[in-house]
Amino acid sequence: MSDLIKEIQKRKTFGIISHPDAGKTTLTEKLLLFGGAIQEAGAVKSNKIKKGATSDFMEIERQRGISVATSVLAFEYRDHKINILDTPGHKDFAEDTYRTLTAVDSVIVVIDVAKGVEEQTEKLVQVCRMRNIPMLVFINKLDREGKDAFDLLDEVEQKLGLRVVPLSIPIGMGSDFQGIYNIWEDNIQLFLEEKKQKVGESIKFDNINDPSIDEVIGPKAAQSLRDELELVQSVYPEFNREDYMKGDLQPVFFGSALNNFGVRELLDAFIDIAPMPQPKESDTRLVKPDENQFTGFVFKIHANMDPKHRDRLAFVKIVSGTFKRNENYLLVREGKKMKFSSPNAFFADKKEVVDESFPGDIVGLHDTGSFRIGDTLTGGEKLSFKGVPSFSPEHFRYINNNDPLKAKQLAKGIDQLMDEGVAQLFTLEMNGRKIIGTVGALQYEVIQYRLEHEYGAKCSYEPLSMHKACWVEADEKSEEFKEFARLKQRFLARDKYNQLVFLADSSFTIHMTQEKFPNVKLHFISEFNN
Repeated sequence: MSDLIKEIQKRKTFGIISHPDAGKTTLTEKLLLFGGAIQEAGAVKSNKIKKGATSDFMEIERQRGISVATSVLAFEYRDHKINILDTPGHKDFAEDTYRTLTAVDSVIVVIDVAKGVEEQTEKLVQVCRMRNIPMLVFINKLDREGKDAFDLLDEVEQKLGLRVVPLSIPIGMGSDFQGIYNIWEDNIQLFLEEKKQKVGESIKFDNINDPSIDEVIGPKAAQSLRDELELVQSVYPEFNREDYMKGDLQPVFFGSALNNFGVRELLDAFIDIAPMPQPKESDTRLVKPDENQFTGFVFKIHANMDPKHRDRLAFVKIVSGTFKRNENYLLVREGKKMKFSSPNAFFADKKEVVDESFPGDIVGLHDTGSFRIGDTLTGGEKLSFKGVPSFSPEHFRYINNNDPLKAKQLAKGIDQLMDEGVAQLFTLEMNGRKIIGTVGALQYEVIQYRLEHEYGAKCSYEPLSMHKACWVEADEKSEEFKEFARLKQRFLARDKYNQLVFLADSSFTIHMTQEKFPNVKLHFISEFNN
């Protein structure tokens, strides 16, 4: 077997998605803990635990106890190399999260046992379903009082439209929570100690009818566990890996990430079933991971990873072949060759230079401003990967410069933050005023904070009530388009890549415009023309 195929089979690249506060960053920390990548885990908010979470490295994240940027974490476990893309989990997450989902081969969805399925989870699961990404569900925080396990499974099926199969079930809940029966491995895991930050010892039972189970968890809990198992076997389908890989079946695990319950079970099952790096569609053909020639695409750009050095890193997901340091690669959009002397691999904010990387890996390339999100790099072939779109923002505000002497810094800062995909910039055709559009309102604070602390520029915002940004597709020489442009000139803007955008103030306006100008097409996603 060739070395490349061996490397591909070792890799699992996945993202963790959830509604804010469902415990996503804590789960990420515990996966690293079980993988031996860190010895002690730090919870995000708990004041008792003084250590901050490894995956949160921007100052604003530490202050707020939330994850704002997507970070990449890699560790080894059971002879596999695991790449986790930890996505922003706060309510106003950026498009960053949507785009990160283009770079993963599978996803773990985290759900809070007390709150059940929340709106953010619904949005993200919808994006995964559009792409048929295999999903695994982890129901978290069982050490707190919450909904009944079977009610939750129903809710996941109904609200998220998933077809679930539980691979573990909880023994008790809240104050009565004693552990987990692992259906996947047919054993019980009971945790005896309360060392929340380190991995505790566990007792294993391999037979559900073992009388000593009654002694340890009590006859009542033992009987109810046996009844529930019977129910699971009669109601839910058997796990079928093929259905899981196609996105038609979602295994569910229960646990409490904070207390290490159920995390190892999740990780072990994940290693057994999750897909290795998958082929990806390009504009000319399907690219398979085991091809010899390197291909990859930029799904994220992050400026000022190190505030002391004004550096920008482009995160590249490798799709096929081997990426080697100091080799010439083609940046397809520009048609120019580039060479990288210090490509980075990640462990949260720690980076190390790597000589070669394989499909499924994420490498960070130092960027002087040549990359855009969605760019394709290849060994020479002219192809472009599809599917790293911009979505129409939901919030719009004018941005004003508060310090006329710092106009240059402000322009540079906005330019770089927009390259990063933090938000979108629209410049009005009529008067050149700049409008920032975001998916969530918190992004405005993040932008303001970063402009001031990273670029020394101060800005303020003015409210603007807009409904959607629509990318315009039309024959600009036609009479119909000219009439459209004349009537709507106050609402026309250009995005960062000079594409024409119509800023509509209501869904009624969009509807009327489409009726009146049938040949002027309006798109809610920027990628209509690629």
